[in-house]
Amino acid sequence: MAKFVADFGSTWFTHYNSVMTDWQHIIGHEWAVQLLAGSIQHDRVGHAYLITGPPQVGKTTLARTFAQALNCEAAAQQRPCGACRTCQLIANDRHPDVRFLQPEISGRGKAIIKIDAIRQLQQALNLAAYEARVKVTIIKEFDAANLNAANAFLKTLEEPPANVVLILTANDADTLLETITSRCRTLALRPLPTAIIEQSLMTRWQVQVDDAMLLAHLADGRLGWAVAASRDKSLLNIRDTQLETLHTALNGRRVARFMLVDKLYRKPETLPDMLKTWLSWWRDLALLANGSSNQTQISNIDERKNFEKFARDWETEAIVNSLRQTDNALWQLARNANTRLVLENLFLTYPLPG
Repeated sequence: MAKFVADFGSTWFTHYNSVMTDWQHIIGHEWAVQLLAGSIQHDRVGHAYLITGPPQVGKTTLARTFAQALNCEAAAQQRPCGACRTCQLIANDRHPDVRFLQPEISGRGKAIIKIDAIRQLQQALNLAAYEARVKVTIIKEFDAANLNAANAFLKTLEEPPANVVLILTANDADTLLETITSRCRTLALRPLPTAIIEQSLMTRWQVQVDDAMLLAHLADGRLGWAVAASRDKSLLNIRDTQLETLHTALNGRRVARFMLVDKLYRKPETLPDMLKTWLSWWRDLALLANGSSNQTQISNIDERKNFEKFARDWETEAIVNSLRQTDNALWQLARNANTRLVLENLFLTYPLPG
């Protein structure tokens, strides 16, 4: 990141307002917008970028807007305009010279980028552009690339074709080969503040106040998730079902919990997402049990009454231990541990009802 900033010098920030056009639809991440817009204005565009951050935090939106800015038909100071033919084609993922590569889903439900996909991409990159000023390829979730695919792509980074910009997205740069990250300019996007997400939902997407407040807290800094949840009610319905299952377990004795395990382990594909919801719930309860009164730190604000009840009934140590064991269960499932044993051990850890 320091290398990227150094490319521009401090004086370029005085030109920020003059280059801001359709970049303004990006909410948050102002520093990343400034760097990318400035690289175009000062003709210092790199051949490869790595945009990292949590899922649905805005990585693809930023990459797509950068592709628009690189190829927009408007005057230099107005790029990207968002209205020209090129901007519209890129916005709809239909431009022939702006390619998207994303992982395929394996038979086990795991996302993966294989070497064959990289080889096809390399062949396409060596062809002349149809109409674009700069060919752009956006590879989503590059942390899903297997070792052979990553090593094959390294050759493209070492000898990039002319007039090509490569943009990778990933959750965390540390999961990628150092030889990959060292050849990219890295932009690490951070989760957005809850207040910004809440305000954006109300003003830009016309979400009702109460719904916007809940979604903003549940989003954990991910505006993309909050917007999707405001449009697709099934996302919150799934969460409600997951929390109902947790409450059933917490209000049941051990025999009832083992009967619940017998139902849950038969659908292993649903467990990681469910345990992540439970992890968020236990985190909130642990914060309140430890005396936190900061409402912005609590994600599950609609569970406040349940938190107050369980905080009275259980010792703080038992709550914190449940948080740790839920996180450990997620770790075990990711490593193909026995699903039934993981759930049984987890429910034995959870405190019993008073």
